[in-house]
Amino acid sequence: MANLITLARMALIIPFIFAFLANAPWNMTAALIIFVVASLTDFLDGYVARARNETSALGAALDPLADKLLIAAAFILLVRNGVIMGFGVVAVIIIILRELFVSGMREALGAANQTLPVTQIAKWKTTAQLIAAGLLIAAAPTGIIGESLRPLASAALWIAATLTLWTGADYGIRSFKMLGAR
Repeated sequence: MANLITLARMALIIPFIFAFLANAPWNMTAALIIFVVASLTDFLDGYVARARNETSALGAALDPLADKLLIAAAFILLVRNGVIMGFGVVAVIIIILRELFVSGMREALGAANQTLPVTQIAKWKTTAQLIAAGLLIAAAPTGIIGESLRPLASAALWIAATLTLWTGADYGIRSFKMLGAR
């Protein structure tokens, strides 16, 4: 059940993209609703997996992948439509590069029969990224709140980027120690 919820999050990325890109007055509201529903499945799948004792290697691989795909899609679209611009693009690049880096480190560790458990701060990082993206979608010119929300949304983006950089450094240091010990 938990894996199906995770797969649903991944499937919601496509309608999210279509809603975001639609040339209609309702597009950003629809995109925000889909994004929020997809974001909530991140918490739901973990709850269901723990409650039903359904943890699996597939779920452990799919869950962070679904998060990364949803977050990357949102931030790329927000850069594309100009909600994130200028120095904010640096925050998006930090986020996307960290996610790729950590995925690569996890793959290298897997090849060495080692694992790197998710930390609590990494969970906060994901939450911060989802909140920042949601606020930025709401702050889009046709978003549900509009541009008055942009300063708060931009601050949330930088909080997410800071947590992302911090957790990336932590994972990097721990991965290099584990891989260097072999």
